Amino acid sequence: MRCPYCGSLDDKVIESRTMANGESIRRRRECVSCGYRFTSYERIEEKPFMVIKRDGRRQPFDVSKLEKGIQRALEKRPIATTMIENIVNEIEDKAIIKGKTTHEISTTELGELVLERLHELDKVAYIRFASVYKHFETLDEFINEVVKLGTEHTEETSKN
Repeated sequence: MRCPYCGSLDDKVIESRTMANGESIRRRRECVSCGYRFTSYERIEEKPFMVIKRDGRRQPFDVSKLEKGIQRALEKRPIATTMIENIVNEIEDKAIIKGKTTHEISTTELGELVLERLHELDKVAYIRFASVYKHFETLDEFINEVVKLGTEHTEETSKN
């Protein structure tokens, strides 16, 4: 590290401290040439996690958008706020794992993760989210999705 006083590249670390919950390190240094003491900070520089939109555009992953969509689907449903937070965290974790090597995920993959989780949790919320996500344009598309759910429900109850 270059000394801000004399420009020498020869220094020694006197003290190191972890800062911000382990997110960075503060180091006190002393220039070996002139004795000037100064502070430096180290932190990990992460590549931002991106979402690939249907039209090919990329934008940073925004967990609040994910949460808003899930909350809208679960509006007036008997699901606790803490449960919604857990679902959002779970989907965010799954998305990051899926996009681990490329640091990105498509909106299609993200939507499928949400649909999968809502399907397990609440069928009404699933239909609400699916109608927006799958861009239902006709009543028939909507009805077909509901019929599929009804068929699944019938199969599940006949197994029990």
